[in-house]
Amino acid sequence: MDYKSFDVAALGELLIDFTQNGRSEQGNLLFEANPGGAPANVLAMLRKLGKRCAFLGKVGRDGFGDLLANTVAEAGVDLRGLRRDEEVHTTLAVVQTLPGGDRDFSFYRKPGADILLRPEELDRELLADCRIFHFGTLSLTDEPCRSATMEALALAKAAGALISFDPNLRPPLWDSLEDAKEWIAWGLARCDILKIADNELLFMTGEEDFDRGAAILRERFPNIRLLNVTAGAAGSHAYYGDLRVFVPACSRGGVIETTGAGDTFCACVLNYVLEHGLDGLGEEELRAMLRFANTAAYLVTTRKGAIRSMPEREQVEALLEE
Repeated sequence: MDYKSFDVAALGELLIDFTQNGRSEQGNLLFEANPGGAPANVLAMLRKLGKRCAFLGKVGRDGFGDLLANTVAEAGVDLRGLRRDEEVHTTLAVVQTLPGGDRDFSFYRKPGADILLRPEELDRELLADCRIFHFGTLSLTDEPCRSATMEALALAKAAGALISFDPNLRPPLWDSLEDAKEWIAWGLARCDILKIADNELLFMTGEEDFDRGAAILRERFPNIRLLNVTAGAAGSHAYYGDLRVFVPACSRGGVIETTGAGDTFCACVLNYVLEHGLDGLGEEELRAMLRFANTAAYLVTTRKGAIRSMPEREQVEALLEE
């Protein structure tokens, strides 16, 4: 790839995840305000790996917006693409932790500042100056952010960027699951690199078998050059050319919650592509990519939250050596 000022630019939601953190003396649930949002989580992990990152999105002109902007800036992410809404508040999510560490989300976003990013507010120079453009579907649920996402992707692609996509399906945010399926398909038709979770693969293909589901997507969307399926505690799969590689998850116990695990995995895959390219990958290279990504994702599940819980490269490598 030609030199660009930014390795990865990501567009989408930046929000507060209120995650459970014990109970008060009166027995009431306590919630911790964790800065989050999938695209920002991806960038935070990439910064841990030494990559140059920029975020595009919108938060409210409120205390939560200040907290988010400060947190992402402290993580080393460039915020020239961040906008502030003067009237609508920052989006909030209440995260209920389920047995086993999985989560259930309740969003306060009708509207939320993140969905009000307008196409004319995009930093076009930034989008023309990144090696990879990453996005998900939360920026496709509503206008005007949907149009902003479509334009941002077109600008980045025209400038030669690789396109990375994570469906990140959140059913409560869609008017209907048919709308969700339509816009996930829109993203699938435009990406070079796909990270998709097992439940999303089932949602889009009706297949519980990962190999068959991946084959359906690759036939329908031949533009996808690297397809990764995450299967939680089981591990992850990579599909590239004629290769199919599976690597079991890192399982050492101590899982608290899974917030940010998929984003951490996604960031590690993008980091591998940045360092090794997307051409001529072999089985051992794919295996090394998945091992690192799985291990980093495991480490984030042993902590609360996402942006401030991302592991250092040295922590991942140390665990891999054990």
